[in-house]
Amino acid sequence: MHLEKATTADFDRIVEILQDGRNQLAEQGIDQWQGDYPNPTHVQEDIEHGYAYLVHSDDDETVGVFTIMPSPDHAYDELDGDWLVDTDAYLTVHRVAIHSNHAGHGYASGLFTQMVDYIKTHRTDIKSIRIDTHEDNQAMQHLIVKSGFKEVGKLHGVYRKDETCIVYEYLTGN
Repeated sequence: MHLEKATTADFDRIVEILQDGRNQLAEQGIDQWQGDYPNPTHVQEDIEHGYAYLVHSDDDETVGVFTIMPSPDHAYDELDGDWLVDTDAYLTVHRVAIHSNHAGHGYASGLFTQMVDYIKTHRTDIKSIRIDTHEDNQAMQHLIVKSGFKEVGKLHGVYRKDETCIVYEYLTGN
């Protein structure tokens, strides 16, 4: 597998994969992404700013997506917790999804491994990587922790009223 920056030609596939992710969460009874987030406007902005990435299988099929945003990420302004490092030199990962047709093949783990390795190697200015997920999304929480991230706190009502998210951070060692 490999990661690649998305282009405007990838818009429809990204929207499709995020919708599939929304459906997967709903089927599991997880209230994450069940509102207007993420939406096509987010996807368009992610592509235009160069934040959107694709996950490709070895035969070059797009199987997943994610976004890497530069700091500051104001979603974290009201963190109920403490960062591992007080820095503005961080990136935030959002909107991670692997299409259900490709679940269980290690793409999500590979995404995290390749993303972290790339940032550590090519973005030596970056001190940490931050990510959050819904408090009920146990699978994503497991993946994040398995990938070396540490839980640092919670967000309350940032994405939707009455929603709590668990926040994690990874120190790059840079």
